Amino acid sequence: MSDQGKSIREYLPGNERQTQRSYSPAVITTGGRTIYLAGFGGATDETGRSLAGDFDGQVRTAFNNIRKTLERAGATLENVVTMTVFVTDIKNGNRFVEIRKEFFPGGRYPGSALIGIKELARPEMMVEIQAIAVAD
Repeated sequence: MSDQGKSIREYLPGNERQTQRSYSPAVITTGGRTIYLAGFGGATDETGRSLAGDFDGQVRTAFNNIRKTLERAGATLENVVTMTVFVTDIKNGNRFVEIRKEFFPGGRYPGSALIGIKELARPEMMVEIQAIAVAD
């Protein structure tokens, strides 16, 4: 088989709401390596500056931290097949969805759960993203 060891991902098309919310109802994978990512937040930027109170900055930093970790594992954000997102204020859910679209262009969205919780590991954290990727 020529695809042996290769990761194949099939994104089931979402309905209008799923597409609008930038997630797929299911992603089917065959082959490849599975990468289980820890939870990533973004309480500080790359220089160590606090992002307390900056939801957009925390989300973008979390995705960039995930991207860097995936690169170390020989993968990219495109390899993410599912994520669980925790936010301390569910009112930020719509904003999260809009920012996520920046990181997954072309509508190939991972499966996702968005969960509102009381608090995260550090008081200034507003979001944490845990993900699974499948790569070649």
